[in-house]
Amino acid sequence: MVELAVSVGALRLANPVLAASGTFGYGLDLIDLCPPERLGAVVSKGLSPLPRVGNPVPRIVETAAGMINAIGLQNIGVEAFCQEVAPELARRGATVIVNVFGERPEAYREVIERCEQVDSIAGYELNVSCPNVDHGGMEFGHDPAQLVALTALCRAATRRPLWVKLSPNAPHLVATAQAAVDGGADALTLINTLRALAIDPYRRRPVLASGCGGLSGPAIKPIALRMVWEVHRALPAVPLVGIGGIESGRDAVEFLLAGASAVQVGTAIFRQPSAPLRILEEMEAFCESQGVQEVRSLIGGLEWR
Repeated sequence: MVELAVSVGALRLANPVLAASGTFGYGLDLIDLCPPERLGAVVSKGLSPLPRVGNPVPRIVETAAGMINAIGLQNIGVEAFCQEVAPELARRGATVIVNVFGERPEAYREVIERCEQVDSIAGYELNVSCPNVDHGGMEFGHDPAQLVALTALCRAATRRPLWVKLSPNAPHLVATAQAAVDGGADALTLINTLRALAIDPYRRRPVLASGCGGLSGPAIKPIALRMVWEVHRALPAVPLVGIGGIESGRDAVEFLLAGASAVQVGTAIFRQPSAPLRILEEMEAFCESQGVQEVRSLIGGLEWR
């Protein structure tokens, strides 16, 4: 038997496979196919202080190696999540990380303060790829000074684990990673989607109603691996959660070798809702075949030549 337990900072997880924000609903949508309590953790769909409608359709388009989405952060709002969803996740014994976003720093803090009233929430993941309306629409994660301030504001609102999900579109990845840590982040999630465009040549218009969207899936895996490795090499003491095109147990192992302590599965869930469980089984089988007794021993094991 392989020991699958890992730790992301102070948060101990039964296994290293998580469901990524925006791909698994609020944790209850796929119960019959992928029970949330069997995963290391579930990262909720992004929550804002009030419900949000999101972008007009079409807002998802399949690509040759993944998909582009421009959902627009549609969600039920933090109050509905805390009252209607969190109790059932707690009853099932699922580990829940709440993904948090907002157009102003105060919105992030408001979501966290409401979630602090729910004992079963394990921690928070800040989506910093949102435009700050108070600073001309620049994404929080693109400006280290903004990111330090935002992370510090959220850090002051909770003692629970605080993760920051980094944008691959930021001009200086390691600088933004350091800024999040300086602001009080316990761990970093990387990467979020890459900005992309799909065109309908017959209509001569973008496929998505909002124009551009975020590319995810196997196409971005090599980029995500490189970014995880770069941040791990620059900040070896900082726990990382890898995400980007993970389709198999081998993919997950590669992210651990690059320096991630855990991984999130996203786009694969759209094709196979039970993908996280399959990936976990494949990871365990890989470890058995290679004589690896503890999956955590893989973390940061890449031999760089």
